[in-house]
Amino acid sequence: MKVLILDSEADAIDRAAEIIAETLREKPDAVLGLATGGTMIPLYEALRARHEDGLSFAKARSFNLDEYIGLAPDHPASYHRYMREALFDHIDIDPARAHLPRGDAPDAAAEAEAYEALITDAGGIDLQLLGLGRNGHIGFNEPTSSLTSRTRVKTLTESTRKANRGYFDDEAQVPRFAITMGVGTITEARHCLLIATGAAKAAAAAAMIEGPISAACPASILQMHRRATIVLDRDAASELKLSGYYEHVHPGGQDSAFDRGGA
Repeated sequence: MKVLILDSEADAIDRAAEIIAETLREKPDAVLGLATGGTMIPLYEALRARHEDGLSFAKARSFNLDEYIGLAPDHPASYHRYMREALFDHIDIDPARAHLPRGDAPDAAAEAEAYEALITDAGGIDLQLLGLGRNGHIGFNEPTSSLTSRTRVKTLTESTRKANRGYFDDEAQVPRFAITMGVGTITEARHCLLIATGAAKAAAAAAMIEGPISAACPASILQMHRRATIVLDRDAASELKLSGYYEHVHPGGQDSAFDRGGA
Protein backbone atom coordinates (compact mmCIF):
# COMPACT_ATOMS: atom_id res chain seq x y z
CA MET A 1 0.00 0.00 0.00
CA LYS A 2 1.41 3.36 -1.08
CA VAL A 3 0.20 6.28 1.03
CA LEU A 4 0.53 9.75 -0.49
CA ILE A 5 -0.17 12.72 1.78
CA LEU A 6 -0.77 16.09 0.11
CA ASP A 7 -0.99 19.47 1.79
CA SER A 8 -4.51 20.34 0.65
CA GLU A 9 -7.64 18.88 -0.89
CA ALA A 10 -6.82 20.62 -4.18
CA ASP A 11 -3.35 19.06 -4.21
CA ALA A 12 -4.79 15.60 -3.45
CA ILE A 13 -7.35 15.96 -6.25
CA ASP A 14 -4.65 17.02 -8.70
CA ARG A 15 -2.38 14.11 -7.70
CA ALA A 16 -5.16 11.55 -8.15
CA ALA A 17 -6.17 13.07 -11.50
CA GLU A 18 -2.60 12.85 -12.72
CA ILE A 19 -2.39 9.16 -11.78
CA ILE A 20 -5.49 8.48 -13.88
CA ALA A 21 -4.11 10.58 -16.73
CA GLU A 22 -0.80 8.70 -16.60
CA THR A 23 -2.71 5.42 -16.87
CA LEU A 24 -4.45 6.60 -20.04
CA ARG A 25 -1.25 7.95 -21.56
CA GLU A 26 0.51 4.65 -20.99
CA LYS A 27 -2.50 2.55 -22.06
CA PRO A 28 -5.06 4.51 -24.10
CA ASP A 29 -7.45 1.52 -24.14
CA ALA A 30 -7.35 1.11 -20.36
CA VAL A 31 -10.38 -0.24 -18.52
CA LEU A 32 -11.23 2.26 -15.79
CA GLY A 33 -13.32 1.56 -12.71
CA LEU A 34 -15.07 4.78 -11.74
CA ALA A 35 -16.68 6.06 -8.55
CA THR A 36 -19.21 8.70 -7.54
CA GLY A 37 -19.80 10.92 -4.52
CA GLY A 38 -18.82 14.40 -3.46
CA THR A 39 -15.07 13.73 -3.51
CA MET A 40 -15.21 12.79 -7.18
CA ILE A 41 -16.80 16.03 -8.44
CA PRO A 42 -13.57 18.09 -8.31
CA LEU A 43 -11.59 15.07 -9.50
CA TYR A 44 -13.73 14.76 -12.61
CA GLU A 45 -13.40 18.51 -13.14
CA ALA A 46 -9.62 18.02 -13.10
CA LEU A 47 -9.90 15.21 -15.67
CA ARG A 48 -12.13 17.37 -17.86
CA ALA A 49 -9.43 20.06 -17.80
CA ARG A 50 -6.82 17.51 -18.83
CA HIS A 51 -9.09 16.35 -21.64
CA GLU A 52 -9.27 19.93 -22.89
CA ASP A 53 -5.47 19.88 -22.89
CA GLY A 54 -5.39 16.73 -25.03
CA LEU A 55 -6.01 13.73 -22.76
CA SER A 56 -8.17 11.26 -24.70
CA PHE A 57 -10.68 8.74 -23.36
CA ALA A 58 -11.72 7.63 -26.87
CA LYS A 59 -10.27 4.12 -26.61
CA ALA A 60 -10.98 3.60 -22.91
CA ARG A 61 -13.75 1.59 -21.31
CA SER A 62 -15.28 2.27 -17.91
CA PHE A 63 -17.28 0.44 -15.28
CA ASN A 64 -18.85 2.31 -12.40
CA LEU A 65 -18.89 0.79 -8.95
CA ASP A 66 -22.59 0.93 -8.23
CA GLU A 67 -26.11 2.19 -8.79
CA TYR A 68 -29.19 2.60 -6.62
CA ILE A 69 -31.91 0.00 -7.08
CA GLY A 70 -35.14 1.52 -8.30
CA LEU A 71 -33.66 4.51 -10.14
CA ALA A 72 -33.86 4.77 -13.92
CA PRO A 73 -30.80 6.16 -15.75
CA ASP A 74 -32.52 9.53 -16.25
CA HIS A 75 -33.46 9.95 -12.57
CA PRO A 76 -31.82 13.14 -11.22
CA ALA A 77 -30.16 11.22 -8.37
CA SER A 78 -29.04 8.19 -10.40
CA TYR A 79 -25.35 7.55 -10.90
CA HIS A 80 -25.98 7.29 -14.65
CA ARG A 81 -27.07 10.94 -14.52
CA TYR A 82 -24.23 11.89 -12.16
CA MET A 83 -21.60 10.42 -14.48
CA ARG A 84 -23.03 12.08 -17.59
CA GLU A 85 -23.12 15.49 -15.94
CA ALA A 86 -19.81 15.21 -14.07
CA LEU A 87 -17.69 13.56 -16.76
CA PHE A 88 -19.05 11.65 -19.74
CA ASP A 89 -20.77 14.57 -21.48
CA HIS A 90 -17.51 16.54 -21.38
CA ILE A 91 -14.99 14.00 -22.71
CA ASP A 92 -14.58 11.86 -25.82
CA ILE A 93 -15.46 8.50 -24.28
CA ASP A 94 -17.72 6.28 -26.39
CA PRO A 95 -21.05 6.08 -24.49
CA ALA A 96 -21.33 2.42 -25.48
CA ARG A 97 -18.09 1.72 -23.62
CA ALA A 98 -19.11 3.53 -20.42
CA HIS A 99 -20.93 1.03 -18.23
CA LEU A 100 -23.06 1.25 -15.10
CA PRO A 101 -25.46 -1.32 -13.66
CA ARG A 102 -29.13 -0.65 -14.34
CA GLY A 103 -30.87 0.28 -11.14
CA ASP A 104 -34.26 -0.16 -12.79
CA ALA A 105 -33.56 -3.67 -14.11
CA PRO A 106 -36.55 -6.00 -13.54
CA ASP A 107 -34.28 -8.51 -11.78
CA ALA A 108 -31.57 -6.75 -9.74
CA ALA A 109 -29.75 -9.97 -8.83
CA ALA A 110 -29.56 -11.01 -12.48
CA GLU A 111 -28.37 -7.53 -13.43
CA ALA A 112 -25.58 -7.80 -10.85
CA GLU A 113 -24.44 -11.16 -12.24
CA ALA A 114 -24.52 -9.82 -15.80
CA TYR A 115 -22.49 -6.77 -14.79
CA GLU A 116 -19.86 -8.96 -13.15
CA ALA A 117 -19.65 -11.04 -16.33
CA LEU A 118 -19.27 -7.89 -18.43
CA ILE A 119 -16.26 -6.82 -16.36
CA THR A 120 -14.72 -10.26 -16.82
CA ASP A 121 -15.37 -10.18 -20.57
CA ALA A 122 -13.57 -6.82 -20.74
CA GLY A 123 -10.45 -8.45 -19.30
CA GLY A 124 -10.81 -6.94 -15.85
CA ILE A 125 -10.15 -3.42 -14.62
CA ASP A 126 -6.78 -1.73 -15.06
CA LEU A 127 -7.33 1.15 -12.63
CA GLN A 128 -10.11 1.19 -10.06
CA LEU A 129 -10.93 4.59 -8.59
CA LEU A 130 -12.38 4.50 -5.07
CA GLY A 131 -13.75 6.88 -2.49
CA LEU A 132 -13.93 6.05 1.21
CA GLY A 133 -17.10 5.97 3.27
CA ARG A 134 -17.01 7.31 6.81
CA ASN A 135 -17.71 3.78 8.02
CA GLY A 136 -14.93 2.34 5.88
CA HIS A 137 -17.05 1.18 2.96
CA ILE A 138 -15.80 1.05 -0.63
CA GLY A 139 -18.42 1.01 -3.34
CA PHE A 140 -21.55 0.15 -1.39
CA ASN A 141 -19.80 -2.67 0.46
CA GLU A 142 -20.95 -1.79 3.95
CA PRO A 143 -19.20 -3.04 7.13
CA THR A 144 -19.43 -6.86 7.47
CA SER A 145 -19.39 -7.28 3.67
CA SER A 146 -17.52 -10.39 2.60
CA LEU A 147 -13.97 -9.53 1.57
CA THR A 148 -14.28 -11.93 -1.38
CA SER A 149 -17.74 -10.74 -2.50
CA ARG A 150 -18.73 -10.24 -6.13
CA THR A 151 -21.12 -7.75 -7.74
CA ARG A 152 -24.44 -8.10 -5.96
CA VAL A 153 -27.34 -6.36 -4.23
CA LYS A 154 -26.51 -4.72 -0.90
CA THR A 155 -28.67 -3.16 1.80
CA LEU A 156 -27.42 0.31 2.66
CA THR A 157 -26.78 1.35 6.25
CA GLU A 158 -28.71 4.26 7.67
CA SER A 159 -25.45 6.24 7.96
CA THR A 160 -24.78 5.77 4.24
CA ARG A 161 -28.34 6.77 3.36
CA LYS A 162 -28.00 9.86 5.54
CA ALA A 163 -24.69 10.76 3.87
CA ASN A 164 -26.44 10.64 0.48
CA ARG A 165 -29.53 12.53 1.65
CA GLY A 166 -28.45 15.72 -0.16
CA TYR A 167 -29.02 14.17 -3.57
CA PHE A 168 -32.73 13.59 -2.88
CA ASP A 169 -35.70 15.82 -2.08
CA ASP A 170 -36.28 14.12 1.25
CA GLU A 171 -34.84 11.26 3.31
CA ALA A 172 -37.71 8.91 2.48
CA GLN A 173 -36.65 8.97 -1.19
CA VAL A 174 -33.11 7.71 -0.52
CA PRO A 175 -32.99 4.10 -1.77
CA ARG A 176 -32.36 1.32 0.71
CA PHE A 177 -30.66 -1.02 -1.76
CA ALA A 178 -27.97 -0.79 -4.42
CA ILE A 179 -26.14 -2.94 -6.93
CA THR A 180 -22.43 -2.73 -6.17
CA MET A 181 -19.21 -4.31 -7.28
CA GLY A 182 -18.09 -6.67 -4.54
CA VAL A 183 -14.91 -6.29 -2.51
CA GLY A 184 -13.45 -9.25 -4.40
CA THR A 185 -14.36 -7.66 -7.73
CA ILE A 186 -12.73 -4.40 -6.72
CA THR A 187 -9.52 -5.98 -5.52
CA GLU A 188 -9.07 -7.90 -8.76
CA ALA A 189 -8.31 -4.56 -10.43
CA ARG A 190 -4.66 -4.34 -11.41
CA HIS A 191 -4.31 -0.98 -9.62
CA CYS A 192 -6.59 0.50 -6.97
CA LEU A 193 -6.54 4.27 -6.43
CA LEU A 194 -8.41 5.56 -3.39
CA ILE A 195 -8.78 9.25 -2.59
CA ALA A 196 -10.09 10.65 0.69
CA THR A 197 -10.14 14.26 1.81
CA GLY A 198 -11.28 16.13 4.89
CA ALA A 199 -11.20 15.48 8.63
CA ALA A 200 -14.49 13.55 8.47
CA LYS A 201 -12.62 10.75 6.67
CA ALA A 202 -9.65 10.66 9.06
CA ALA A 203 -10.88 7.82 11.32
CA ALA A 204 -11.83 5.65 8.35
CA ALA A 205 -8.49 6.35 6.65
CA ALA A 206 -6.59 5.32 9.78
CA ALA A 207 -8.65 2.13 10.11
CA MET A 208 -8.07 1.33 6.44
CA ILE A 209 -4.31 1.89 6.46
CA GLU A 210 -3.18 1.00 9.97
CA GLY A 211 -6.02 -1.02 11.48
CA PRO A 212 -6.58 -4.76 11.27
CA ILE A 213 -7.80 -6.26 8.01
CA SER A 214 -11.44 -6.82 8.79
CA ALA A 215 -14.86 -6.88 7.19
CA ALA A 216 -15.75 -4.26 9.81
CA CYS A 217 -13.72 -1.86 7.62
CA PRO A 218 -14.01 -3.21 4.07
CA ALA A 219 -11.44 -0.73 2.74
CA SER A 220 -8.80 -2.37 4.96
CA ILE A 221 -8.55 -5.18 2.39
CA LEU A 222 -6.46 -2.78 0.30
CA GLN A 223 -3.59 -3.56 2.68
CA MET A 224 -3.44 -6.91 0.85
CA HIS A 225 -3.57 -5.47 -2.66
CA ARG A 226 -0.51 -5.83 -4.84
CA ARG A 227 -0.81 -2.23 -6.08
CA ALA A 228 -2.93 0.12 -4.00
CA THR A 229 -2.34 3.88 -3.97
CA ILE A 230 -4.01 5.93 -1.25
CA VAL A 231 -4.17 9.70 -1.80
CA LEU A 232 -5.04 11.82 1.24
CA ASP A 233 -5.02 15.47 2.12
CA ARG A 234 -3.51 16.45 5.45
CA ASP A 235 -6.89 16.53 7.21
CA ALA A 236 -7.79 13.00 6.12
CA ALA A 237 -4.32 11.84 7.23
CA SER A 238 -4.58 13.50 10.66
CA GLU A 239 -5.23 10.30 12.64
CA LEU A 240 -2.45 8.22 11.06
CA LYS A 241 0.21 7.13 13.53
CA LEU A 242 2.90 6.59 10.90
CA SER A 243 2.32 9.65 8.75
CA GLY A 244 5.93 10.76 9.23
CA TYR A 245 7.15 7.56 7.62
CA TYR A 246 4.73 7.82 4.71
CA GLU A 247 5.95 11.35 4.03
CA HIS A 248 9.56 10.21 4.34
CA VAL A 249 8.98 7.54 1.69
CA HIS A 250 6.92 9.79 -0.59
CA PRO A 251 7.80 13.43 0.20
CA GLY A 252 5.19 15.81 -1.08
CA GLY A 253 3.05 12.84 -2.12
CA GLN A 254 5.30 12.07 -5.08
CA ASP A 255 6.81 8.80 -6.31
CA SER A 256 10.39 7.82 -5.57
CA ALA A 257 12.86 6.88 -8.30
CA PHE A 258 12.20 3.19 -7.55
CA ASP A 259 8.44 3.41 -7.23
CA ARG A 260 6.08 1.64 -9.60
CA GLY A 261 3.01 1.65 -7.39
CA GLY A 262 3.86 -0.86 -4.68
CA ALA A 263 4.15 -0.39 -0.93
